[in-house]
Amino acid sequence: MGILIISPGRDLKRWTDALQAEDPSVPLLFPDQVQNPDKITFALAWDHPSGIFRNYPNLRCISSFGAGVDHLINDADIPPHIRFVRIIDPLLSNDMFEFTLAVVMKYLRKLSLYCRYQGKSTWKKHAYLRMADVCIGVMGTGVIGNHVATGLKKAGFRVCGWGRGPGRKTAYKRYHGRTQLRDFLSSSNILVNLLPLTSKTLGIINSNLLTSLPHGAYLVNLGRGAHVVEEDLIRAIDSGHVSGAHLDVFDPEPLPGHHPFWTHPGIDISPHVASLTDPGSVAPQVMENYYRNMQNKPLMNMVSRELEY
Repeated sequence: MGILIISPGRDLKRWTDALQAEDPSVPLLFPDQVQNPDKITFALAWDHPSGIFRNYPNLRCISSFGAGVDHLINDADIPPHIRFVRIIDPLLSNDMFEFTLAVVMKYLRKLSLYCRYQGKSTWKKHAYLRMADVCIGVMGTGVIGNHVATGLKKAGFRVCGWGRGPGRKTAYKRYHGRTQLRDFLSSSNILVNLLPLTSKTLGIINSNLLTSLPHGAYLVNLGRGAHVVEEDLIRAIDSGHVSGAHLDVFDPEPLPGHHPFWTHPGIDISPHVASLTDPGSVAPQVMENYYRNMQNKPLMNMVSRELEY
């Protein structure tokens, strides 16, 4: 028994320390330490090598290291009977809100422009936008997206949201479904993408979506890099219809050094840091799902393979 941990190229000491602090009796195993693959029933994984789970015939549950599960959904070699769970953590949600707020305020006050001026020793002032001047559209109103939208509303912004279905009652105006997407976009001066990556959202930020935004709108992509059709975004910015973008996620990651995003004057980049899972905060729910899996009990934060999140 024990927890199989798979996340190549990642420093996992904080994770193993947090899990051992939660229950030191549970063995934590990396693939090269597994002597009897038949005894593995639970795994914790991120960016695993495709097909690796075929080595564990009695595996019943895989937990993602974070909120995203596209790395699991996209692995066709994982048998359909294996259940997926994801991390849902208030700390993750609040980190995402704080990052979104920082990026939005940076845009309103033109701070990226002044950073570029500093490199050229240029002293020049520009008029700035105020919170009341814009409406922020949050695309993806699940647990994290709803927290971000609600926080922005409390901070004083006009906010609207968009999701797959009607969903819960919210403090902000919420659109849903494809029929309401255009109305949502036309109201969004700043578009914040927090959608999960699925077969239906792949490439959703394309020329059709971008041209549906108001002239001069700004994009903040915190979902997944594959949501964006890169050539369409560059064209939209170069044409002036989109004033710029802040991108925190890319496909692939790390972003290759020769990629045009690095040097584009209208694009700001951060290295997928908007919201980082804190092992100490989430170790209890990982361990709880390990226990539940062992006891054949209902799991926490189950993922729907049909919905892909």
